[in-house]
Amino acid sequence: MRQLLMAAGMVLALGAGGVACASDEDEHEPYVGADEVCGGLFTGPLAEMLEKVTGEKVFAWENGKGMERVVTALKEGYTSGRSWAPGAALCEPEPKGGRLGDEAGISFSMYAPQDVEDEGLPAGAELYTMGVQSSVNRGGALLYFECVSPQLKGSDKAPLRIQGGFGRGKSDAPDTREYRNMNMQILHTMTLKLVKELDCEDNGGLPKVPVLTPK
Repeated sequence: MRQLLMAAGMVLALGAGGVACASDEDEHEPYVGADEVCGGLFTGPLAEMLEKVTGEKVFAWENGKGMERVVTALKEGYTSGRSWAPGAALCEPEPKGGRLGDEAGISFSMYAPQDVEDEGLPAGAELYTMGVQSSVNRGGALLYFECVSPQLKGSDKAPLRIQGGFGRGKSDAPDTREYRNMNMQILHTMTLKLVKELDCEDNGGLPKVPVLTPK
């Protein structure tokens, strides 16, 4: 599963998850700035990072119900007893005038244990040191961690395994350490928002400030 995401340049396009109903769209401007997309998930410096890594400043309006979808999908996946589950999209900032596949994306899913093996990273990807496993490449970032929570019965013995992914979509932004770090910073911030919603113990083993250190 990890290999499929990274081979696609980490462009996570889970289209149906980001579609708002017509009544919601009628109440909002069709296009907004980075700080307003997805119910204001990107605030302060994070909005500027999104603009830089995508090369865009105006995005299609998208509702703020992504977190609810992600939490529901992860809980259902965990209680299913399967080794992995597809999860849901948290946010898919779609640039004004963009085409299908141009949008950035942040999604979370339940990963299988074998997905965190070090082998099989595509060319150009590199491991970072956060979580169970973390990595970046030109197109985005991946972060694996485990969640023990009172909301998840039995997780003290078998934690919920969560994979987070950010893909910046079609972008001409440079492939530099600064931009790779911004990919991870965006994903780390969104992951901490999810950790809070799930009430994961010890922040799911993640630091409050991202550790941007290649392994």
